[in-house]
Amino acid sequence: MDPTAQDILRRRMHNLYLTRSCPSLKELSRQLMGLHCWFHRNVAFSALIRGAALTGWKTALTKTWLYRGTLHGVAYDDLPNLLALHAGDGEDNWRKWIGLSEEAYQALIREVISLMEDGVYSRAEMRTIFAERYDSELLSRIFSPWGGIFVSLARQGRVAFRSMTSRDFDLISAEPTQTRAEALPDLLRRFFAAYGPATLADAQWFFGLEKADLMGLDLDEFKVLDHNGEPHYYLDSGEDPADIPHLTLLSGFDPYVVSYVDRQAVLPREHRAKVILKSGICLPTVAIDGQVAGVWNIKKNEPVVEFFTRQPKSIINQTYDLVDTLRWQTSGQL
Repeated sequence: MDPTAQDILRRRMHNLYLTRSCPSLKELSRQLMGLHCWFHRNVAFSALIRGAALTGWKTALTKTWLYRGTLHGVAYDDLPNLLALHAGDGEDNWRKWIGLSEEAYQALIREVISLMEDGVYSRAEMRTIFAERYDSELLSRIFSPWGGIFVSLARQGRVAFRSMTSRDFDLISAEPTQTRAEALPDLLRRFFAAYGPATLADAQWFFGLEKADLMGLDLDEFKVLDHNGEPHYYLDSGEDPADIPHLTLLSGFDPYVVSYVDRQAVLPREHRAKVILKSGICLPTVAIDGQVAGVWNIKKNEPVVEFFTRQPKSIINQTYDLVDTLRWQTSGQL
């Protein structure tokens, strides 16, 4: 790996709290603009790997849909800012996909909100209540976990999951107070502070935006590393990042792996299919000198590690010890 690529990874690992600690889970989520939680236990793994305590973690963050339609655990007071990027996006498309007129769609939203105010919080209960009114196909679309009414309301900042581990919902009040144009400059700054050095294409991918959305934004405050003819932007905190660790555990959907368009420096192409499955699931991984070299997990309460190539016994043993420590730290909490 060339020196510039190494410097980029070194700085990313520092900014993503892989070579320093962030003791507060809420602050970690705030700094990284949400922790990916397709599986809720990945939030716990990501937090522990980065030095954050798990005390009260199931309710410390708000679990909801953010950019790219993915579930994240976020600091509640940060939610209006993060949701501002996509306020209103796709609402009409979702309504049409569900198959309701605008009037019927808005009436349904009012009724769902009213039911939640009366204590109905689960998708299953809602399906039962509306079963006599809609046929099974329409009912499935209305309460689909991928694009139904709860996703729509969550993207408006009006509902969220009751906790990191619950499948039920709560009413919240986190509606965006800014437009995308108003929110984007600050969020872009936060992105390059946490995920930099990174490209504009990385920011576009991370936030689920169009290229035109980032045109004309002021980039003068950022430092630049040029790699393969592509400018990589970052904020200089004045801290000297530590060297890339020889061994690093990464959570499933770890931001170090999934937050960039070009992942070749971190995830070699020949190993990609072993880490990111056809379903889109990104497995927990082991990095050697900053590059993904294997996968790990906890199955039936036992640590499991699989390296893609032969590794020294000392590395294998050390990896098992790290995974076992996570197993012990999360025992009874997941």
